Amino acid sequence: MKNLIILLFLMPVVLMAQDNSLTIFKSLENYTWKAEGTWGDGSKFKQEISLKFSLDNKIVIVESLGFTNKEQTEFGLRNHGIRQYDEKLKKIRFWEFDVFGNLTEGIVESEEKNLKYMYDYGGTFVTEMWIYKDEKTYDFIVGVYENGEWTQKFLETEFIGKRK
Repeated sequence: MKNLIILLFLMPVVLMAQDNSLTIFKSLENYTWKAEGTWGDGSKFKQEISLKFSLDNKIVIVESLGFTNKEQTEFGLRNHGIRQYDEKLKKIRFWEFDVFGNLTEGIVESEEKNLKYMYDYGGTFVTEMWIYKDEKTYDFIVGVYENGEWTQKFLETEFIGKRK
């Protein structure tokens, strides 16, 4: 009986640890992720991303370097992001605050080792997908993703991770 009580007490703790949805970001931790490419409109894309877990693994904090002016001549701290599991929605939410005063927010889902960010951007429902290639490489696509297919792509490149 005593063992049963201990087991019943520990079971929720074990289930909570298994249910921490933020573990989908664990493979990105301890790396700096770099990508370069060209947007569909011809403008340059260059980004460096690093992340860390905080508040007892309840949030993920993301820092992004990128172009900090519209002319794309200055490179520096561009975004601060937060990822958090929303208990009410039962989904991972994200917020990205940028140097231009904008806020982008949406939902993150995982498909095996792939990450899918979904959000409304000026009336267009955009998806950013990190597609796992190996532990240090992800293909990265930004576009419109519907019913498991890309109907439009705005950017296609790859992120390469370098251990910190």
